Amino acid sequence: MTTADLIGKIIQVVGGLAIFAAIIGLLFFFLDKAPKRGKDYGQLAVFLAPAMILVFLGLIYPAIRTSLLAFTNNTGEFNGLDNFVWMFTQPAIVNTLINTVVWVLLVPTVSTIVGLAYAVFIDKSRGEKIYKVLVFMPMAISMVGAGIIWKFVYDYRQAGSEQIGLLNQIVVWLGGEPVQWLQTSPINTFLLIVVMIWIQTGFAMVVLSAAIKAVPVEQLEAAEIDGTNPWQRFRNVTLPGIRGSLVVVITTISIATLKVFDIVRTMTAGNFNTSVIANEMYTQAFRAAEPGRGSALALVLFVLVLPIVIYNIRVMRKQREIR
Repeated sequence: MTTADLIGKIIQVVGGLAIFAAIIGLLFFFLDKAPKRGKDYGQLAVFLAPAMILVFLGLIYPAIRTSLLAFTNNTGEFNGLDNFVWMFTQPAIVNTLINTVVWVLLVPTVSTIVGLAYAVFIDKSRGEKIYKVLVFMPMAISMVGAGIIWKFVYDYRQAGSEQIGLLNQIVVWLGGEPVQWLQTSPINTFLLIVVMIWIQTGFAMVVLSAAIKAVPVEQLEAAEIDGTNPWQRFRNVTLPGIRGSLVVVITTISIATLKVFDIVRTMTAGNFNTSVIANEMYTQAFRAAEPGRGSALALVLFVLVLPIVIYNIRVMRKQREIR
């Protein structure tokens, strides 16, 4: 990581803290029932000014600058939509976009289904807490750490050599030849996706398990009295009761998946047709010295995240109206 990257990270962290402080300050100010005077609003402005400045420097200004850079070349000259034309005409970048779509389709879906199934099956069972801890543990591991662990799982040694990769060792035990998993396309992309699913399933399981426990017991008992079987109770009572949590889990994992960088960078560095938008953005901006192309990719990433956020807000608003 360069000095500029480090400074950028620090500014983002400080900006995030500033936003949090500003929100808390505003909350306490408006919760105060005492009559407000012009002097009070002046004090509010003074206290919020440092936070607003940091927000502008750490979030608003970088966002505006990135948007402008997306329409420039590597010398900083305006080049219109050339960066976006390049993005959708280069086979390698098109493959990157397709990979990102595959990630977003598979990771949230599989993580949520597996996490929900696990939460349902271990609900109120003996050793429930231990089972939950085992599945949630990958969440405590950094993306880089998870990438290194799974890189050993997929490790390749030539035939006849001792295999240290678990997957290739199983293949050898079954009488097959070891495979260069991370260099074989397109299976390498799906093997990277497995790592993300392994991490995110614990998050889905914890949130959905809590939501399942919040479903009123009376509704389940009433459905049972009506003669429904377990699957019908799950489909008609439990699922509608945890719909809000399902939306939160799917949108959260989807956004995290769209921004995935560490796993790809650690395991393949985006080689062998495994790159995704976040990795390609880094490659173009810092490796290929093409900040305009990197910014264009960042803008596309923002556009992809935006509908997910809007959908989440709409669902939450509808739930509020129902309550």
